[in-house]
Amino acid sequence: MGKILEINGPLVKLELPETVIGEQVRVGRIGLIGEVIGRDGDSALAQLYEDTAGLRPGEEAQGLGWPLSVELGPGLLGAIFDGVQRPLHAVWEQSGDRIARGVAVPSLPRDQRWHFIPDPHRRNATHVGGGDILGTVQETPSILHRILTPPRIHGELVDLAPEGDYTLDEVIGRVRLPGGAIEKLHLYHRWPVRIPRPFKRRDHAVQPLITGQRILDTFYPLLKGGKAAIPGPFGAGKTMLQQQIARWCNAEIVIYVGCGERGNELTDVLEFMPLLTDPHTGRPLMERTLLVANTSNMPVVAREASIYVGITLAEYFRDQGYDVVMVADSTSRWAEALREVAGRLGQMPVEEGYPAYLGSRLAAFYERAGRVETLAGEHGSVTLIGAVSPPGGDFSEPVTSHTKEIIQTFWALSKELADARHYPAVDWLESFAGDVPSAAKWWAENVDPGWAAARAQALDLLAASEELQRIVNLVGVEALSSEQRWTLEASVLIKEGLLQQSATDEIDSFAAPEKQYALLAALLEIHRQGMKLVRLGAPARRLIQMPLLSQARRWKSQHKSDDLAALKEKIARIPAAFEQMALEYESTTPGA
Repeated sequence: MGKILEINGPLVKLELPETVIGEQVRVGRIGLIGEVIGRDGDSALAQLYEDTAGLRPGEEAQGLGWPLSVELGPGLLGAIFDGVQRPLHAVWEQSGDRIARGVAVPSLPRDQRWHFIPDPHRRNATHVGGGDILGTVQETPSILHRILTPPRIHGELVDLAPEGDYTLDEVIGRVRLPGGAIEKLHLYHRWPVRIPRPFKRRDHAVQPLITGQRILDTFYPLLKGGKAAIPGPFGAGKTMLQQQIARWCNAEIVIYVGCGERGNELTDVLEFMPLLTDPHTGRPLMERTLLVANTSNMPVVAREASIYVGITLAEYFRDQGYDVVMVADSTSRWAEALREVAGRLGQMPVEEGYPAYLGSRLAAFYERAGRVETLAGEHGSVTLIGAVSPPGGDFSEPVTSHTKEIIQTFWALSKELADARHYPAVDWLESFAGDVPSAAKWWAENVDPGWAAARAQALDLLAASEELQRIVNLVGVEALSSEQRWTLEASVLIKEGLLQQSATDEIDSFAAPEKQYALLAALLEIHRQGMKLVRLGAPARRLIQMPLLSQARRWKSQHKSDDLAALKEKIARIPAAFEQMALEYESTTPGA
């Protein structure tokens, strides 16, 4: 026990001689929760996760004896937590619409009973190690929750509970540690959020994360276990793109962390996500999703903690052998929290006021992504997708530039594309992906060997069109040759018929890899066939008027991903359409 000495916004100086750095504390009459971040003699400096208004020096303070931790066990999925893993529904029941300070509620429900089925391979007197699977609980109809031995526990399994219904506080097993002490096991355990959970070894990512968004999967793929960033200015569609990824991706668990975003945006997410149906199972999407909500009007220090809470929850499901996607919206707000706390600590600012350790903190966070072999011998992955909100869309600002050096895939959003109503507004010139060679092997084995060549051809076409568009803006389209005009038209066809994708269209919202490649190959075939006629003398303006081009723009929203027969039939008729065009041109143009 101790007392408050000084108060500086969210930073409080305490008289706590025996506390250690990283330990959680409760401060004041109402018990505000915080974390010790520094020591000086008998005093400790703590950052509080709740508003300190009304707090006075002399009030009591108490060290709790453990670091900022999360509870890991059944009851996570479908829940909505705040930045320090307080379930918002339980907080609302206790304090109403406005979160009262000092509310203390368990992160996981203590009154609910879970049907536990012990692992048949676990017998008494056998050795168990950290991360071993003790049994299973069917948490939701979609997800089987594997009960794990806490990572730091290893010894002789004295007993394991039989199949039955248990609460989280009931003992389901006992382990005799090497020193002879007995450790009780429960359906849940705690883990400090700032320490990465251990695994056996890091594995190579081999399978792309299929999001159903053509600009991402086809042009800038991300592997399961990879790291990606979505930078973009206000209004460029970051939140909508993240929601599309969360809804359609082929990961088994989705964790959405709203870190410092505007309350109305996060409210839309909280209202929208529970209404969605999982397209892969037909069940509610929330059965495999959990949300961490920390809006911009919540305490700034809790915003900093929310990122670590989310990644620790992701690692826990990874350790069960699941592929997990964590979406962080946004890391810029998290970096702003670091900047504010660093300023109050009097630390020397560097680029744009951010602390000198910004780059290392970002790298340490993103390094917790990856595909691993777990302690139990399973394979799981955490894929990290962080949104970045650079002021004014300036990608040279510190958070974006540091992130760009760390991640493998960069999905840059363009304000110009968004203003032109081109969504997703991913800039095909600014974006990049480092996993293309690995993704190409998967596409060759599962879709078509020609994917890599078709992708490269389409990107070359888009790059060439940017050069031609600059010429058009200067001197007009009449200055272009027929080949150049046809190249420009083919690039527009790819942009409108492939890259544009409607999140509200039932058919177009998701495109399976097979459909993505079929559309890409079809549009490239149209370009190839047209270029043959142009080089034989046909004017590009005649080709641009072909009905086939307007029809091809609509193919994406006419054919579902699981019924491509009709689409392939239309694609097969492309050469015949150009042959007919050649005959018509020859008949109307003497000497052609």
